[in-house]
Amino acid sequence: MRKDFRNYNFEFTKNEKKILLNFTKQALKQFEGSNSPTDVKAFSSIVEKLNSSDETIKFTKDELTRLKYNLTHNMRFIREQSSKGFFIKKWIYKSLLAQYTNIFETHFKD
Repeated sequence: MRKDFRNYNFEFTKNEKKILLNFTKQALKQFEGSNSPTDVKAFSSIVEKLNSSDETIKFTKDELTRLKYNLTHNMRFIREQSSKGFFIKKWIYKSLLAQYTNIFETHFKD
């Protein structure tokens, strides 16, 4: 069954907000370098909303889809990288993947 009306309001914990803010800032830097104006606009808006002191953050449909898309691709990349390399690299990627997966499963899973 398809959802006609979605709730785009999210309440993140302080830690989740910090992780998502870090992720979106990195993505924004990458998009600024690749001359992608629509992505830059969406991610700069997301950064502003995550920087605000509001408890409830309301995303637009475009912002949410871009965030979910980039988060899933980043999780896939981290999962691939965590199988390669030495112990320390695997350990860092494993903890990062666990944090991203937890946020995705909690808030963005359809």
